Amino acid sequence: MAKEIKDKTELHSHMRQLFHELEPFLLAEFEKESTVWSFAEGEQLMHPGHYLRNMFFITKGLVKVYREDNDGAEFFMYYIKPGQACALSIACTERNEISTVRAVAVEETEALMVSHTHMEAWLMRYKSWGRFVIDTFRYRLEEVLLAFDNVAFRGLDERIEFYLKRQCRETQSKTLTISHQDIANDLNTSREVVSRLLKKLEQHGKIVMLRHAIEVVEL
Repeated sequence: MAKEIKDKTELHSHMRQLFHELEPFLLAEFEKESTVWSFAEGEQLMHPGHYLRNMFFITKGLVKVYREDNDGAEFFMYYIKPGQACALSIACTERNEISTVRAVAVEETEALMVSHTHMEAWLMRYKSWGRFVIDTFRYRLEEVLLAFDNVAFRGLDERIEFYLKRQCRETQSKTLTISHQDIANDLNTSREVVSRLLKKLEQHGKIVMLRHAIEVVEL
């Protein structure tokens, strides 16, 4: 269960490494006004229908963001890594709107939670905050467009290759601890189809299927 971390001893130096583009005075306000929360693997940071009161910024771990359709099916959109913010948490808190996505901790994750009440004041006082917000939305838009391109213009075999490469990049590992069902869920397809296409990749020497993991050789 998510829990607040009261000890902020290491936050000072950590913030300057992760959010180095922000002005020192803004970083000081971040540290003062934020609360730090820890999320276990599989815990949700936000979910559809949830009213958000805080923007969140990842300082440790990894978060997956999913879009859910009207039938409850989910589609993987992008990751949020340390040093990054959730663009939708910024937008929803500012406009007092409900979340339309699900954000789930892939591993043990820590996040800074900052009240939406600071959004407008920081935009007026700190140029670096305005640049950070714009860059966050631009980066997320590029990720969403890339995901759309893969669905619209690539076959499922190409999408799986792209998916595996993306997983390697984000986790910085060529050994992916992920099940066929996990991949099927992320790509909104069936496990049987994923298993068949992974077997094909293995036959071509591109991956090696291990017990509870996939080793990427060359994609």
